[in-house]
Amino acid sequence: MIILMVIFSIIGGALLSIQSAINGQLGAKVGVFKSAFLTFSIGALLTALLIFFFEKPQQITLLDVPKWQLMGALLGVPYIVIMVIAVQRIGTGVATVAVIFGQLLMSMLIDNFGWFYNEAIPFSMNRFIAIICLGIALYFIYSSGKTAKIQRIK
Repeated sequence: MIILMVIFSIIGGALLSIQSAINGQLGAKVGVFKSAFLTFSIGALLTALLIFFFEKPQQITLLDVPKWQLMGALLGVPYIVIMVIAVQRIGTGVATVAVIFGQLLMSMLIDNFGWFYNEAIPFSMNRFIAIICLGIALYFIYSSGKTAKIQRIK
């Protein structure tokens, strides 16, 4: 089951990269906020259909949960807007790796301290090395993109 969840997570990441590339192009043509609005509108419609047809009834509703848990819904908006803008300027690869870098840093803080009532998973040397490796990867992906741009100009 763990392998399946890792595979699903990788597929989710791939879909986010495709979404970022498409939204970057759409945002350049119709505007950043219209692109983000389309993403959330279609997403809300699709999610409503999934809830209607597949969601099992829950004992509590969105009105019953602690209000801070509803904040997660707001955090998708800056992500979509930032990616629409960033992809146009630095490309899908650099923007995506930068997002993953930010996700990795924050997720390790959340894990280490058990924030938001998550189980605490201590920070380790392996996790530190992973952050360093991804930072190096971000640098090389970014710098290779700059080199490719310069070569195209010549």
